[in-house]
Amino acid sequence: MPIPAINTPMPDPAHAPPGRDVEMPVPEKHFVLDAPMKAPFHGMGRVCFGMGCFWGAEKKFWEAEGVVTTAVGYLGGYTHNPTYQEVCTGMTGHNEVVLVVFDPKRTNYDKMLQIFWENHDPTQGMRQGNDVGTQYRSGIYAYSGYQKFRAEHSKLHFEPRLLDAGFHAITTEIMEAPKFYFAEDYHQQYLARNPGGYCGLGGTGVSCQVGLGVSDSGASEK
Repeated sequence: MPIPAINTPMPDPAHAPPGRDVEMPVPEKHFVLDAPMKAPFHGMGRVCFGMGCFWGAEKKFWEAEGVVTTAVGYLGGYTHNPTYQEVCTGMTGHNEVVLVVFDPKRTNYDKMLQIFWENHDPTQGMRQGNDVGTQYRSGIYAYSGYQKFRAEHSKLHFEPRLLDAGFHAITTEIMEAPKFYFAEDYHQQYLARNPGGYCGLGGTGVSCQVGLGVSDSGASEK
């Protein structure tokens, strides 16, 4: 049974915590992939996705073929370098997201989109399952015009399939990637460090086969 969307309004920026100038420290290397956590990512593609709680979303991508590194963090809000506690108040406007860096010689951006669409419910508004709040909204945050175009194309392709399966319209926000703020170090690769930890990630069971022959990463780092 499809879960109804929750349309919680975004918070007022005037009431957002100011945050801080200091970036959250994170480990130098990825706990699972043993790759650098921070740029530069020479010749690689990158994109950010919001899929609900970022623990399960990150695991889904670090397990994917061609993904070089991942990190969890916050974007789309008003607070500089927010803490997890601040984001959880719902007042920062940020979304919980996973940053995905991938090798365009081994995979492609459309494959990343397929993983995104198939592994959460993009019709729930400001929620994902039992996790409710603006920080759990579905989102695609693009690092190029190409990525934004392909994301919008994939949404147009996938939404009729969801509607045919009895789900509601897609509520995913698609936009240029705002500034990404790293989450605290204990959130990074959380489910690898805590195998029994909470994971609320769940798809709709509807497949999304869109443009899988496209090899261009759409956003490579120099």
